[in-house]
Amino acid sequence: MRGGASGLLILILVTASAAPIHAQTPPEAAAPDAAGAFRRCVADIIPLADAKGIARRVVAAELEGLSPDPGILAPARDQAEFVKPIWDYLDATVTPSRIAQGQAKLAEWAPVLARIEATYGVDRHVLAAIWGVESTYGTVLEDPTIVRPVVRALATLACGEAERSAYWRDELLGALQILDEGRVSPERMTGSWAGAMGHTQFMPTTYLQHAVDFDGDGRRDIWNSVPDALASTANYLKVSGWRPGEGWGFEVRLPEGFDYALADEVTERPISEWLRLGLRRAEPLAAPDAQGGAPESGAVLVLPTGARGPAFLLLPNFRVILRYNTALAYALSVAHLSDRLRGGPAFAQGWPRTDRPLSTEERRQLQGHLAGRGFAVGGVDGKVGPKTRAAIRAYQASAGLVPDGYADAALLARLGEGR
Repeated sequence: MRGGASGLLILILVTASAAPIHAQTPPEAAAPDAAGAFRRCVADIIPLADAKGIARRVVAAELEGLSPDPGILAPARDQAEFVKPIWDYLDATVTPSRIAQGQAKLAEWAPVLARIEATYGVDRHVLAAIWGVESTYGTVLEDPTIVRPVVRALATLACGEAERSAYWRDELLGALQILDEGRVSPERMTGSWAGAMGHTQFMPTTYLQHAVDFDGDGRRDIWNSVPDALASTANYLKVSGWRPGEGWGFEVRLPEGFDYALADEVTERPISEWLRLGLRRAEPLAAPDAQGGAPESGAVLVLPTGARGPAFLLLPNFRVILRYNTALAYALSVAHLSDRLRGGPAFAQGWPRTDRPLSTEERRQLQGHLAGRGFAVGGVDGKVGPKTRAAIRAYQASAGLVPDGYADAALLARLGEGR
């Protein structure tokens, strides 16, 4: 999660790619140097833990003799929600089995979820969807092939991800503080490769700030207590600006001749104004407020795969889900799973599945071409986010193309040809 980290299979924050290892570096020379650098980095963290008042016995037990996890840095460079086509990501996260299992969990925990809704104002279906996407309703927490020791994972990132080392170091110190306070045993403090923990994958600092004891046993136990985990998530969403009684948004159909420049994912207009522009709900049988949003509620229009894919009006609560994970694919998966859990249909418009998705390197090339022409892409990192899509729209408009912001192979080829 949460506030900037990851789920068991998903990282929640955007991390930078690690610098390539030069081919001329002999492996036998690189390994000892890397091991020494890791030991020195960990040693530098110990005074920081002392400054926070973390007991030396905890620091010694967790950090002395620690080695890096060799399986950590590769997934940090290739996060699924940024490198997979969005339809593949949705196919993997919003599955029939996950929908059925989620509906069973909603029934099983109905009294608890009703209390959480009353306390925090967050829709139970969204909470269940986050639970499902993050940990498959807790089932992966017991899978030793997936979960990892949190301290080792965070130490590996703090000492191996140079551009985000400060962030990972703070999370490592947060993990040590949790252990020092006796919130969880060292054996149980497992999580994702990015250090996200528990049923709904809180990062350590988010746990310290937002976890709650909802079952009344005196402990904030997101690892073993479903009520604590779901209520902690509701608390985080509430603090992040969740609007009670509103949904995340809904799929829409666009009229013929629509001006795609309006789909800039930034400009907010009342739903009533979008309707005057000819947009219609893709699911006409839904009640007007079935997915939240009164006529004057503000919404932005987003086309994740351009003019040939689904279009969505996104309400402010969607931005709150994005606070949980900054990837559009992740937030849309949570949003769509929440609708399916309440009995809603699949998306009406199909995805352009025959498109060849760009590789990370190709996305970097596309960003480089755009930046070279003066369009602000927000960084040449291979991750197509709002800034890169805005740059694409600006280029498309200047070239007389449909400004739908979609990064595909045809666009890359055109840019590469200098057109």
